[in-house]
This record gives sequence, structure tokens and C-alpha cells, in this order.
Amino acid sequence: MNTNRSDGGVGKLRYPLLSDINKEIAKTYDVLLEKEGIALRGTFIIDPNGILRQITINDLPIGRSVDEALRIIEALRFVEEHGEVCPANWKKGDRTIKPDPQGSQEYFKKTHG
Repeated sequence: MNTNRSDGGVGKLRYPLLSDINKEIAKTYDVLLEKEGIALRGTFIIDPNGILRQITINDLPIGRSVDEALRIIEALRFVEEHGEVCPANWKKGDRTIKPDPQGSQEYFKKTHG
């Protein structure tokens, strides 16, 4: 599993990587193209409570964005800790939205006003 990226691999990983040789996971998550016997590119972010929080499924020729997956995980952690909304394209340190009508209005005035 330590095939260099320059050789088409994923390089050295700091997290576990799952293999789905029997395609059971692909079937369970409904990304398996049965006729072709291959799976679409799916990213599933599941929180520590086992709740599926985000799904991205890409067509075969479209790669996935690791940066976007990490951004979403960071946003989920922020929301859990602070209870505020992370708007589209939010990155750590950016403004967030208080989850009420007044908080939304304040955010949009500061951001787009």
C-alpha cells in the first residue's frame, strides 16, 4: 500500500485504507455498477456516532478532492463544538453563521454588504 504517487499509488498513508475485494461495501453504499463489476468513486463521511454526515459520489472519470473532504470534516467538528453554521466554501478561521434569522442577516451583511 505504499506505492508512490508518481507510480499511480496513494503514497504513505497516516490512516487505515479499506479494500473491498468482494464488492460488499460498494453494494451496501449503492455505488456498485453491477454490470461492469466496478464501483463509482464514493466518499462517505461518517461521524464517531456512526451517522452518515456527507456523501459525494463521482462518475468514474472524475477524481475526488481530498482537500474538500478535509474541509467538510473540519466544518463538522466546528459545528459540533460551536453550534454555528459553516457556509459554502468555509475554511477554518472564516466567519460562521449563528443559526437563527438575525445571525444569518448579520453574516450576509458583513460578508456581502
